[in-house]
Amino acid sequence: MRKLVYYVASTLDGYIAAPDGSWDFFLMPADLTALMNARYPETVPTHIRGMFGVDGPNQEFDTVLMGRNTYEPALKEGFTSPYSHLTQIVFSRTITTSPDPAVRVVAEDPRDFVDKLKQQPGKDIWLAGGGSLAGHLMPAVDELVIKLNPTIAGDGIKLAATGFDPHRFTLIEATPLESGVVVLRYRAARSSSRG
Repeated sequence: MRKLVYYVASTLDGYIAAPDGSWDFFLMPADLTALMNARYPETVPTHIRGMFGVDGPNQEFDTVLMGRNTYEPALKEGFTSPYSHLTQIVFSRTITTSPDPAVRVVAEDPRDFVDKLKQQPGKDIWLAGGGSLAGHLMPAVDELVIKLNPTIAGDGIKLAATGFDPHRFTLIEATPLESGVVVLRYRAARSSSRG
């Protein structure tokens, strides 16, 4: 079965974006870029893959899931298909028609949709964000890959907007980089009871 992997940058205090949705305060040092290119090349947007030296095939993911707020910055820059090398799915109840035939807009319940998607053949599924969609899908997340930046934001869009609803994960890999970014990989620790 395919895994749902929430791969995202975060501050030390758990924010994935500023209050206005921008994320340009995150570090993009050479060591992080090299790791992304080697392990997760498909997470680099199509229009900058050449600039980052990414030209190989998808390794981990063949599908990307985005909420409307994660998709809109690309739209504002004129990129209607930001990850054309992946199957792109945007969850939105306000975007009624897709601005690009390569992007599927879904208004149905994300959890039901993802449960069905995980049963289909293919590579793993990348949950790109945002916090609201991640919060809704957290029970379905199989792995977290967090690019933990040595930054305190103080406010912004949370890693997962769930309210109080604990979900446990087990650390399976930690990669500290010279730049101060630590890439943490966790697996969901599912059990029949929480506690």
